[in-house]
Amino acid sequence: MSTPGPVLRVDAARNADRIVEAAGLALEEDGPGVSLEEIARRAGVGVATVYRRFGNRDGLVRAVIARAFQDGLAGTPPAGDAWADLAGTVTAIVDAFAARRVALSLARGLFDVAGTRTSAIDAYLATLDAPLQRARAAGVVRDELTARDVAAVVVMALAVAYAGGSGRGPAGHAERRRYLALLLDGMRPAPHPLPPAVG
Repeated sequence: MSTPGPVLRVDAARNADRIVEAAGLALEEDGPGVSLEEIARRAGVGVATVYRRFGNRDGLVRAVIARAFQDGLAGTPPAGDAWADLAGTVTAIVDAFAARRVALSLARGLFDVAGTRTSAIDAYLATLDAPLQRARAAGVVRDELTARDVAAVVVMALAVAYAGGSGRGPAGHAERRRYLALLLDGMRPAPHPLPPAVG
């Protein structure tokens, strides 16, 4: 007979998944002011469970953004081509973040490439570094390109697409693709190196 401990852990993990999913949808549908009580209601849990699992609103927003990043990575199976793998990873992450536009606006500091380093940023950069290293070894990107530069490309693609307020729908998707293509081209080998990285 199984002990109740593992069952509780599985239930807690399911609750956390439901809360993060509900939070992502609620923020997009109801806006940044949606209450934790409403998020808990959508997830089918008590608001105390939300606080116990995520600590506060900021912790929940960070979890929504982390899920977007994970979803982006999950949607990019290796293509066997170093450039296609890197470009596909960046594109999928941009698309996943774009679907959580409100959460991203609330958590700017989490993935702000010019901001303070956190464990979340370090994990994000480490994940981007693997396809970048393969692309660098294949000679399809600038030698001086860093994971932090690739993270900046994600941020810039989202920022430019949203600057005119057209981040949603087919027009927003087309705009993201246009600017992302320009930014990705800037990652390709070029005769002149980038200026030195800061920090």
